Amino acid sequence: MSIPEDLRRRVADFRLGAPVHTSDGRHIGSLHRLVVDRESWEPRQLVVKETARFNGHLLALAAGLLTEELVVPLQAIARVSPERVDLAITSAEARRLPPYLSYRWGPLSATGAIEEDLGILLGAPQPPPGTETADKAVGDIEIRPDENVMLGRDGRVLGQVRDVLFDDGELAGIVIHARTERRREWEVLRNAYNHRFAL
Repeated sequence: MSIPEDLRRRVADFRLGAPVHTSDGRHIGSLHRLVVDRESWEPRQLVVKETARFNGHLLALAAGLLTEELVVPLQAIARVSPERVDLAITSAEARRLPPYLSYRWGPLSATGAIEEDLGILLGAPQPPPGTETADKAVGDIEIRPDENVMLGRDGRVLGQVRDVLFDDGELAGIVIHARTERRREWEVLRNAYNHRFAL
């Protein structure tokens, strides 16, 4: 799916960490991740990290709520600037967006159930074993701030993601904060590594 032409011109203004507002003026969170297509390098969706007030954590601190990131389709974006992202949906509609991460808990053994009860009694509950799944296509790449960028496949860390750069709606590069003595910021262009840098 190609991104709409009007959004293609404005996508260069996406900034990781930019505040996100709904059409009714509510600040619901910040741009936390971008998901891009591995082949076309076009953005597929935004992931918004909700504020504690918007997601209810502020009102129910001990409720054990896990959802704090929402998947926002590109069609829901009204305006983008380097300072903020405005959505074309209301806060009520934003509450109905799917979570980015979902969890499936595995079965509890008798020992696991006892350990869970003990954890609750001692004030240190642990979630049961399970799997975490991201709401993205199999081949899509997730880019988030402070994520390590590796050189090759040997595990050497080049630096951490600071921002993204788009040209005509396509991912052109990633700004990283390098792990060097001088701690300079670098721009890693995707063509320089022939699509082989690990995200």
